[in-house]
Amino acid sequence: MTSPASFPPGAADRVAMLIVAAGKGLRAGGGLPKQYRKIGGTPVLRRTIEAALACERVSCVVVLIGEDDGTHYADCIAGLADPRLRPPATGGDTRQQTVLNGLRALDDFAPDIVLVHDGARPFVSAKVIAASIDAIVTGHRAAIAAIPVSDTLKRADGESGAILGTVERSGLYAAQTPQAFRYSDILAAHERAASEGLASFTDDAAVAEWAGHTVVLTPGETGNIKITTAEDLRRLDSESATREQRMDMETRVATAYDVHAFEAGSGVILGGIPIPHDRALKGHSDADVVLHALTDAVLATICDGDIGHHFPPSDPQWRGAPSDQFLAYAVDRLRQRGGRISHLDVTIVCERPKIGPHRETMRARIAEICGTPLHRVSVKATTSERLGFTGREEGIAALATATVRLPAEDDELPAQGARA
Repeated sequence: MTSPASFPPGAADRVAMLIVAAGKGLRAGGGLPKQYRKIGGTPVLRRTIEAALACERVSCVVVLIGEDDGTHYADCIAGLADPRLRPPATGGDTRQQTVLNGLRALDDFAPDIVLVHDGARPFVSAKVIAASIDAIVTGHRAAIAAIPVSDTLKRADGESGAILGTVERSGLYAAQTPQAFRYSDILAAHERAASEGLASFTDDAAVAEWAGHTVVLTPGETGNIKITTAEDLRRLDSESATREQRMDMETRVATAYDVHAFEAGSGVILGGIPIPHDRALKGHSDADVVLHALTDAVLATICDGDIGHHFPPSDPQWRGAPSDQFLAYAVDRLRQRGGRISHLDVTIVCERPKIGPHRETMRARIAEICGTPLHRVSVKATTSERLGFTGREEGIAALATATVRLPAEDDELPAQGARA
């Protein structure tokens, strides 16, 4: 066994997280794998992915999905634009094979540390994830989140149910995930186990133990539960509304304005959809004035700059870029803060093209980009009665308003006498 040794400073910056979600989850019922069932209107797996991305120390996330679950997964992550979320990998026939597939999928990324987490544990906190990372950074080869066993444990006869004795619970812990490893160590252990035909390990920590690595415990949390049954889903769905009611939430509203001039062309992009026209809109990206205004409005709710700050027109990579990625990015930034969209409203100001025939398609596309229900998106249009640059058909303007809900933050006022 290799003895523990701390990473040199700055040498453990690449942290990958594998989310295991390739199972069928049949015990949860409903005809849909449990990871795609919803709690409080949000798929379990999406909550898990968002929890992983909420930890800024996680450099990339790869989700392991079932071979036939591509459509379910695409629906689940609609609107998530965090660049750390890499394309999913396909799982295997067993959990052990699934994790090995995920480890191999990280070959090009070559992380220093890899975390393995259950897709059905959607309430893992950034604190638990960070503690797992810290265990490896400080010199351990493998670590698992765990909590002390608090219930009295009984050993019983499997057939009759008769109690055979009471198990001493001192020193016993209930294992959770994430489980953390040095990437090179756990990949080598899994490859060796596969080559030797060993496929009965119940988790990755057991693979690491078999390979000769000491596994340490890191603090888990009672809220980091694993969803297993239909009753788990019903209970958590019922509790989600109560949980949000108990949280100290605040409402924020922000407005934004954008305008783009016309240039020669044969169509415009508005609200994420192409609309035929005798001219095009001029801009560094696709010049979607609607999505640009919405992006600025969403970013403003979290005081996070504007579209030009995050996607500067001086950067050639955004030349001709579709603006849906800008809005999805802004919404993802909001969600990383624990926020959610209450309502989006946009007013388009132009003489032509006519917006009415495209309004509902535009609403649906904006809702899809933002991963929010259609009834939370409003699109309106007006002319300027032939006045001004829009009246002269020199361009199109858009005014957007975003209303969001965010966890309330303590107000910290500067000390008296402080100067900005």
